Amino acid sequence: MDKRLQAFQQLLDIMDDLRAKCPWDKKQTFESLRHLTIEETYELADAILDDDVDDIRGELGDLMLHIVFYAKIGSEQQAFDIADVLEGINKKLIHRHPHIYGTVQAETAEEVKDNWEKIKLKTGKKRVLSGVPKSLPAMIKAYRIQDKVKGVGFDWEAPHQVWDKVTEEMEELKNEVDKGAPHRKIEEEFGDLLFALINYARFINVNPENALERTNKKFVKRFEHLEKQAKMAGKDLKKMNLAEMDVFWNEAKDMEE
Repeated sequence: MDKRLQAFQQLLDIMDDLRAKCPWDKKQTFESLRHLTIEETYELADAILDDDVDDIRGELGDLMLHIVFYAKIGSEQQAFDIADVLEGINKKLIHRHPHIYGTVQAETAEEVKDNWEKIKLKTGKKRVLSGVPKSLPAMIKAYRIQDKVKGVGFDWEAPHQVWDKVTEEMEELKNEVDKGAPHRKIEEEFGDLLFALINYARFINVNPENALERTNKKFVKRFEHLEKQAKMAGKDLKKMNLAEMDVFWNEAKDMEE
């Protein structure tokens, strides 16, 4: 037997054993697993940003377990089983890749994405944005919304147009803040600015979620260095001024170069 099929079969057998014999596994439902699946997905995302291939492999295994777990529960409810799940995705992939399994021409990744959106609209997705999950984090959701509408031609033509929109939204926000506008109006303008920045990121081929998370990690690393050095120097962070903190902060920046 193919090594891959053998390993997958073993996982299915283990899942059967756990569901039959383990008190914790027997109690789980679709809903009880949901938050754990979200957590595992974010752990995989962390491993990817850290470029840790061992962690990526491990987290993929955890996610695979969840997929098999959901399929097992589905089979117990006589709703679907793992074969149905796999057959469904196989059928979808073949249908959405007519440039591979049919006669459609698509030479670039952008042409492939455009074809996907057109196919989805022909096969039951009557609204362009219906495929964007409501529970996505706001930044990822904004990126996906913009990407979706691009698929039907609702998009800017060039990066400089989007940057002009960013500067326009920045000025509108500043004006509202300067004149002491109600908080709700300032929040609205701030949201517009973020949406425009995310759009610009898409045009310059930057994933805004990844970019911000890398900056988060960089900030944490620098601040932890500041914390450590202050402690070694016998200083209390709360009693240090910004200039004193900047010495250690700049040390951390220099270490990255």
